[in-house]
Amino acid sequence: MTPEAMAAVFAAGVGAGAINSVVGSGTLITFPVLLATGLSPVTATVSNALGLIPGSVSGAIGYRKELSGQRRRILKLGVGALIGGLTGATLLLSLPADAFETIVPALVGLALVLVALQPRLGRTVQRRRERTGASPRRDGGPLLFAGLTLASVYGGYFAAAQGIIYLSLMGMLLDESLQRLNAVKNVLSAVVNTVAALFFLFAADFDWTAVALIAVGSALGGYLGAKVGRRFSPLVLRILVVTVGTVALVQLLLR
Repeated sequence: MTPEAMAAVFAAGVGAGAINSVVGSGTLITFPVLLATGLSPVTATVSNALGLIPGSVSGAIGYRKELSGQRRRILKLGVGALIGGLTGATLLLSLPADAFETIVPALVGLALVLVALQPRLGRTVQRRRERTGASPRRDGGPLLFAGLTLASVYGGYFAAAQGIIYLSLMGMLLDESLQRLNAVKNVLSAVVNTVAALFFLFAADFDWTAVALIAVGSALGGYLGAKVGRRFSPLVLRILVVTVGTVALVQLLLR
């Protein structure tokens, strides 16, 4: 890898770490850069998964205040993330490279609609609860567990816009602020990246130079992104999620 390529990969890691901690979709920054250095799609995917782990961890640490009181929820949803991430990593090495190309844009598009409409949908759900006397479930119930597990399968497979899908599902089914949901999203993403990368360690080839550059860059970017992202109002954060998600959707459709 040339010095210019190394600088580009490092910069992509910083950008991906920052975007992932605030919104998600950082893979859409690092993946094209890795391909441009000459790596094969599978090697780029697995190298990216391992390299982004420090960024996911530093992003979660940056949001540690918002994680307060969510330990039980994270432990339960983390089981689904672990199962889904391992399943997705297995599928990456066994399915054709274009297996998810038709379904992924539809998933991302639906997630964007749900994020954009989340305040209105949340009010509708709240009014229904008031009429029926039902109380919200702190863990979102079986529907959220199943949805996040399936989203984690996709995350272990490719991960682009995974965080946006997480936010849309949790926003629909949990009575929490978007910032607290974003903190949970960072932890779940770290679980998926870690379990997928550990699987790849024994089953796929890495480019260790790329891994190291992305790891250092994403750790820095994840922490800085969390420092900035925690200051955003719910409206600004939602606009950022939809904007980044729309760019991600366009890139996915043009691939």
